Amino acid sequence: MIEKTYQPADIEGRMSLVWEDARAFRAGRPDRRDAQPFTIVIPPPNVTGSLHMGHALNNTLQDILCRFERMRGRDVLWQPGTDHAGIATQMVVERQLMERQQPSRRELGRQKFVERVWRWKEESGGTIINQLKRLGASCDWSRERFTMDEGLSRAVVKVFVELHREGLIYKDKRLVNWDPKLLTAISDLEVQQIEVKGNLWYLRYPLEGRVFSPDDPSSFIVVATTRPETMLGDTAVAVHPDDPRYGHLIGQHVILPLVGRKIPIVADAYSDPEKGSGAVKVTPAHDFNDFEIGKRHGLSQINVFDKEARLALVGNEDYLRELPEGSQEFAEEFNGVDRFAARKQLVARFEDFGFLEKIEPNTHTVPHGDRSGVVIEPYLTDQWYVDAKTLAQPAIEAVRSGQTVFVPKNWEKTYFEWMENIQPWCISRQLWWGHQIPAWYGPDGKVFVAETEDEAVSNALGYYVEQEIITPEQGREMALDRNKRAGFITRDEDVLDTWFSSALWPFSTLGWPDDTPEVKRHYPTDVLVTGFDIIFFWVARMMMMGLHFMKEAPFSTVYIHRLVRDEKGAKMSKSKGNVIDPLGVIDEYGADALRFALARAAAQGHDIKLSPQHVETNRNFATKLWNACRFAEMNGCVQPDGFEPTEAKDTLNRWIAHETARAVREVTEALEAFRFNDAANAIYRFVWNVYCDWYLELAKPMLTGAETQAKAETQAMVAWVRDEILRLLHPFMPFITEALWETTARRDTLLALSPWSRKQDELTPEQASEIALMTSLSASEPLVPPALLSFDTSFEDTAAEAEIGWVVDLVTAIRSVRAEMNIPPATLTPLVLAGASAETRERAPRWSNVIKRLARLSEISFADRPPEGAVQLVVRGEVAALPLKGVIDLAAERARLDKEMAKAEADIKRVDAKLANEKFVANAPEEVVEEEREKRDGAVARKEKIIEALQRLQHVGA
Repeated sequence: MIEKTYQPADIEGRMSLVWEDARAFRAGRPDRRDAQPFTIVIPPPNVTGSLHMGHALNNTLQDILCRFERMRGRDVLWQPGTDHAGIATQMVVERQLMERQQPSRRELGRQKFVERVWRWKEESGGTIINQLKRLGASCDWSRERFTMDEGLSRAVVKVFVELHREGLIYKDKRLVNWDPKLLTAISDLEVQQIEVKGNLWYLRYPLEGRVFSPDDPSSFIVVATTRPETMLGDTAVAVHPDDPRYGHLIGQHVILPLVGRKIPIVADAYSDPEKGSGAVKVTPAHDFNDFEIGKRHGLSQINVFDKEARLALVGNEDYLRELPEGSQEFAEEFNGVDRFAARKQLVARFEDFGFLEKIEPNTHTVPHGDRSGVVIEPYLTDQWYVDAKTLAQPAIEAVRSGQTVFVPKNWEKTYFEWMENIQPWCISRQLWWGHQIPAWYGPDGKVFVAETEDEAVSNALGYYVEQEIITPEQGREMALDRNKRAGFITRDEDVLDTWFSSALWPFSTLGWPDDTPEVKRHYPTDVLVTGFDIIFFWVARMMMMGLHFMKEAPFSTVYIHRLVRDEKGAKMSKSKGNVIDPLGVIDEYGADALRFALARAAAQGHDIKLSPQHVETNRNFATKLWNACRFAEMNGCVQPDGFEPTEAKDTLNRWIAHETARAVREVTEALEAFRFNDAANAIYRFVWNVYCDWYLELAKPMLTGAETQAKAETQAMVAWVRDEILRLLHPFMPFITEALWETTARRDTLLALSPWSRKQDELTPEQASEIALMTSLSASEPLVPPALLSFDTSFEDTAAEAEIGWVVDLVTAIRSVRAEMNIPPATLTPLVLAGASAETRERAPRWSNVIKRLARLSEISFADRPPEGAVQLVVRGEVAALPLKGVIDLAAERARLDKEMAKAEADIKRVDAKLANEKFVANAPEEVVEEEREKRDGAVARKEKIIEALQRLQHVGA
């Protein structure tokens, strides 16, 4: 018995337990042993994470695909797991230690701190997983993995060692994004570009061999910079080779103010003559663009900061080299000064000595650490790198050849642009939580990379014996006695970038490097669903690693979705106060409503605009479905054994079978093409408009009438269509559909494991035989879960569609005119079918009472031509006329429409003026401009409707 009121909270937890008890989502179920596999790996959320709307969208789309393919008989593995999230997790635990006034990370030491993190992970790390379950994610939770599991860690070590052996991992001194608060290198994804109101300082650099005077422009060159504090590390001034102002200075030198270092003036196209003074200071150790200029011109790299972004000048050989006498005193004065304090002091000193020409306000973007919130420092340091350029070549070819396809396809261009300009990948992080780099250093700093410490020791001893640094006897003793070799080699303290282990996710989660059955069955995977922001950080790196180690691309399709924004198109952020909490939405409206709202809005290549009201609309849809199923139950609608919808006799029932087949085809084709919104909206229209508004409405007289064969057929058909709806809707709204299936469908199988309807010609002979066997089973025999017993979606009945479709279109057209003309519901109008065909003359009497009731008509008559003063409607090529003269006040209605027309035109004019303003379009937030365009579209649509209504009025008044 279906409860009177739909309450999501009452069914969602219960359905989750039903699925769990049945092990419904396990890959490799005995009944699917011979089925074709379908595999998706979840983008592993951070173990510290909590469900946000991006997670909700991403996992809803994955779940739709997995449930869809599971119902199509595939052996589905949706591989779940979490990422160890190096920086985020370490920060969480450090903050916890501080809040509890417990020993800090440094006081605990590495081993105890890592143990503490593992303890936190066991206690609190499952939050995001439980939240994904609340969303309805049908992962194989028995296979949940963690990027620091023993097996995955072994895969990470093996990959590092093999790549190093092949020369594809190496150590180098390069610029990195350095977080001076967290004291580690971070990836570009962990850097936020924040717009700040700063300054542009114009500094005078004296030319070598000239007597400097602030009043003599020929004695200096002016450079413009946003970072005067880095000038201590300048090694050149760059000007554009075609800039006529500076051509005569190229090849000359300047004397670095305050410091006295002689540095060259070089020609480089990076310098923009239109910006600042057209001349720029070059600091290769503190700017990524300057680093590249430095490489092109062979400039030295002088790092003037320490790890905490304080000036480090004393004892800095690179800085002190080639400086004149007296510079040591300056170095001592500024040594240890914070970079921003140094900026103020240096600018003041520049001003004192006449080296400051001017200061201009300048709004520009400054990189900040997304975790620490501090300004990120481009920092020259020794780090481990992957030769990404070499690994990228097969990954580029895999997409070019079509081995892997992006959906939408335009993202392939982005992928190629990134991959073809790829830089070495910095993979080391100065953290304690993560995969410690498997590299050890000998007494002289030589590096030994190995999978285990014992192997590293063995390699080191062999090397030092061969080099005669230790004797063979010492080598043997140290090999046998751990105490004697203690401290002989020391392990690299850094850990690997989190993205390194994530890059192995499609095969490490399946058991690689072991040759497991799961690797053979589920690699390569089928689809990856992910956001556009990590195409480079994750997708590209999985492609590189998968192709290198597995010799196949890790997935055949990459579906890229966009952002979830607020209802006005603005990006959600805490500072704006427009963040929508998915868990709060689920509490209020249910997971199904949220999922369906996201799916209906997930158009390829477009951001999703979402508000709680959108979710509420889809909660109302769920209520509509619930009430329709209650209606069916209350009217004795049960599908008898052996019911065959295609053999129905009644025209209305054959029509709904035809419409159901069409809906299944639409939804199936849309899902196969990853058009989630088209699939969801097709179901919405079918359930709300076709099934509820038309079929059930038209079937009511039959359902409430006498007991006849036609009534029994209609009861069976209502129940059958309901079950097909539950199948179609299940991937999108799993909780409500499973609960209704359990109550109404009288099946021994779960809906989650029930077959998806398909065309008969899509079935293999074995599947067709199985269906024949299934249909012959008696009701007492249990149905086999994987049976492909389903509706033949190729069914069509054009005659039934022509008849019922005519009724639907006619009533819809009349209702539309009544609404346009403001005809009160109580006012009944006549209808004249003009020049009607034989088919229309035959079907009209059969549906006369229904049409009059639904369209609010007084009578239906026939005529050769439309009467004068009638509104003419064209319905399926034939004319239907509504005589409205005397029914409505034509003058008042025309005045009302004229007023509406003036308002619509004024709205269009106002928006056009805004959009024609280049300043507005350039400076207004993107979502504001988009909102104005939408307002215009709405006004244009209103105007077109008004024009149509005015034209109809002219006919009436004629």
